[in-house]
Amino acid sequence: MTLVRPDTAPRQASPAATPFPAGFVWGAATAAYQVEGAAAENGRTPSIWDTFSHTPGKVLGGDTGDVAADHFHRYRDDVALMKRLGLKAYRFSVSWSRVQPTGRGPAVERGLDFYRGLVDELLEAGITPVATLYHWDLPQELEDAGGWPERATAERFADYAAIMGRALGDRVGLWTTLNEPWCTAFLGYASGVHAPGRTEPAAALRAAHHLNLAHGRAIEALRGHLPAAAQTSVTLNLHQVRPLTGSEADADAARRIDAVGNRIFTGPMLRGAYPADLLADTERLVDWSALVHDGDLAEISRPVDVLGVNYYTPTIVSTPSSGAGDTRDDGHGNSDHSPWPGSEHVAFHLAEGKPRTAMNWAVDPDGLHALLMDVSREHPDLPLMVTENGAAFDDVPDADGRVHDPERIAYLHGHLAAVQRAVQDGADVRGYFLWSLMDNFEWSYGYSKRFGAVYVDYGTQCRTPKASAHWYSDVIARHALPPAGEDAS
Repeated sequence: MTLVRPDTAPRQASPAATPFPAGFVWGAATAAYQVEGAAAENGRTPSIWDTFSHTPGKVLGGDTGDVAADHFHRYRDDVALMKRLGLKAYRFSVSWSRVQPTGRGPAVERGLDFYRGLVDELLEAGITPVATLYHWDLPQELEDAGGWPERATAERFADYAAIMGRALGDRVGLWTTLNEPWCTAFLGYASGVHAPGRTEPAAALRAAHHLNLAHGRAIEALRGHLPAAAQTSVTLNLHQVRPLTGSEADADAARRIDAVGNRIFTGPMLRGAYPADLLADTERLVDWSALVHDGDLAEISRPVDVLGVNYYTPTIVSTPSSGAGDTRDDGHGNSDHSPWPGSEHVAFHLAEGKPRTAMNWAVDPDGLHALLMDVSREHPDLPLMVTENGAAFDDVPDADGRVHDPERIAYLHGHLAAVQRAVQDGADVRGYFLWSLMDNFEWSYGYSKRFGAVYVDYGTQCRTPKASAHWYSDVIARHALPPAGEDAS
């Protein structure tokens, strides 16, 4: 997919609705381990999430992704559903273990065939495929060799990227290297609430650097196989950080979390350097001069065509007067170990006076507008896409099997209005991908949280579009938000 800059010139619009820019991409997203199932079919071997979910006590209810939403067997029906809803693009991720089971060596053609079939089906339906190489499911054999804290994993990732570029480069026009590397590094290796479940702050920082390096090397590998018109990207869950008060101490807490939550990736990827304050905050944990080799930053900062931005809720921080970080409402799961190496003392708070989702996350569309504007100001020549945005609610079918989810509709309307406002304020936002297309395996929460616009009955695998799916379909058809008063499900 070649993304053209949306036309932001004034245009005629009905009094009731302002259209989104011409060329704005409407999509939905999923991730391989969350939806595919078929965990041991056609040569696929365990990823770290297979191992983690099968470890007692790691996932709520003992749930696993063995079957998930069975997208592997049902992708043709799922694509037909996407077409009926009017989606213009589908962002999926590739299971590294399905394609390259040991994380090294030749590809398994049967694994590639699934993605070839999915992409062909999407193209036949007029839906643009958007491929993400990595959404947290490292082959277990690579974790056994040390995982992301080891430099060799970045080398293996570049090999894998080349395999995918050769296999699908003629049909996929937009490629994302990594999805939310912050979660991979810090939830996987520091707090341990995600796979592989390690609680080693120094290892988490090493993992962050090697994820950055893997991104840069994958960009080079992809460029060796993609046509000139194809585009590359990375998706970051940038934290919209706010100090709790106007105090200097809280301002410093916000600076610290911005450093280890955002600039640890945007610095090297987009500016070619790690921020000095991050290095100072974490110097007791890692020797950056030994970790970062000559030439690494040049590799990491290879240009991308688009930056993916994921947003759900703001991050509000303070420095406790006691110096103890016993308040951590950071939205990233429960653990005795902090996912914020070097800034473990920082306290996190829930936004006051805001509605909450089933994840207990505050609903705050202004945070998305602020985030898009901040990134746009810092990187004015870099196009942006909202690659994940959505909410979990306790969705229950009614007696007729219909799923009314007015809270999700309100969430989506508010955040899409924030995107539209950012575009009007000058941000170059090219598209929006709803998270998620369908209910799925929600990581350590198992199947207890439903983010989907499509309801999945996990017993029968029956799909039922929720009211929000029909609402989003109408937004796509209008290319505009509905007038006030038309949001009721």
